[in-house]
Amino acid sequence: MDKQSSSDNVFSTLAAMGRVGLMLIGIVGIAVDMFQDNGWLQKLLNKIFDSSMGIVYVLVGVAVLYFLNRWMNTADGKASSGKGNLPLYIMMAIGAFFLFRLITTGSF
Repeated sequence: MDKQSSSDNVFSTLAAMGRVGLMLIGIVGIAVDMFQDNGWLQKLLNKIFDSSMGIVYVLVGVAVLYFLNRWMNTADGKASSGKGNLPLYIMMAIGAFFLFRLITTGSF
């Protein structure tokens, strides 16, 4: 017979909703800061195109992202490696920062 899994309790459900909420606030906050006038994306592109080393910065960034992807996706022999949760915790921290900024200043 199949064993039915019991439903989560209220606390774990609220904690999961809080994690998702912080992640969504982080994503919205990054999008607002990135795409506003004189935002992160515009400053980054201006810095890359104004610099004579711009292509080197792009290549180094691509290499860093490649090695980060390889590190996150390689099995290290442990059954419960915490590497997969690292992006979740980083985005939750970013969401907490933007939530604090939203509460203290009234905007992202």
